[in-house]
Amino acid sequence: MRRLLICLMALAAALSATLPAFGHEMSMAEMQLRETRHGEFLWQWGAGEKRPIAQDLTPVWPQACAAEATMLRCGEAGLAGTLSVRGVGERYSAAVVRVFWLDGQTRVYTLTKAQPSVQLYGAADDPRGMGEIASAYTLLGVEHILGGIDHLLFVVGLLFLVGFNRQLVLTITAFTAAHSLTLASSALGWLTLRAAPVEATIALSIVLVAGEALHQRNTAARRWPALVAFLFGLVHGLGFAGALQEIGLPENHLLVALLTFNVGVEIGQLMTVGACWCLWRLASRWPAARRMRTALLYMIGSIAAYWSWLRITAVLA
Repeated sequence: MRRLLICLMALAAALSATLPAFGHEMSMAEMQLRETRHGEFLWQWGAGEKRPIAQDLTPVWPQACAAEATMLRCGEAGLAGTLSVRGVGERYSAAVVRVFWLDGQTRVYTLTKAQPSVQLYGAADDPRGMGEIASAYTLLGVEHILGGIDHLLFVVGLLFLVGFNRQLVLTITAFTAAHSLTLASSALGWLTLRAAPVEATIALSIVLVAGEALHQRNTAARRWPALVAFLFGLVHGLGFAGALQEIGLPENHLLVALLTFNVGVEIGQLMTVGACWCLWRLASRWPAARRMRTALLYMIGSIAAYWSWLRITAVLA
């Protein structure tokens, strides 16, 4: 067992060196179109992290539009028709298209692998249906939580702390209620905090939960795990809101987009809990597998401690 623990600690150290400090960032690409006069737009991709976005994504303009370098000409009909992006869902999980219209209005469209195209109507009016927006933002919520390693490690830590019993339902519900509250408050502009302290607190929450799950002492976290989940869930919700701010919210059906993004997050969270329950049922058949519990918690705690150090350094820098 000791040798296994040492090996897993070494593996955690290796993973910490390769995992990003900000474990839940989405790979977002952003395009801006700015109308200079009726039917003519300046367009460009934002800066890619390692290489130009144009190497991975290719816009397919409406049929009446013609692109020349950074100029898009659509004629009298304006920017009307189907806009799609080839390659979305591969290197980039989503492409955000921001259109700045001549009258000063702005519209944001989010394209994903499941919904790689959007219908434009030549003006700032955005008559997209509620179902179209709900589908896109639900998928984005699922992608975000499943790609958010730090959020998932916190949920797994709660499972180790509480176990699969009735108390787990209350604990997960408290976490859900808390991050839903701060996600909505931040997305609607009612609450704003700097990203760096939020990220550092998220990492520290994983360290705390992993540490509490390692021992059997009757601490406050063991007596009231739902309270711990609620308090840290408030911070995790701010992390979700940061991703949602990068994506943008449509001005029409804003509440639908916000709600369905949160629903997507919950779907991904329940998928994680379900997968862990299946693994737990399988492991319960082999007594030797129970020895892995301590090693896994040390692994989770080590990765989170590394993130904490990096993120606290970013706060102080």
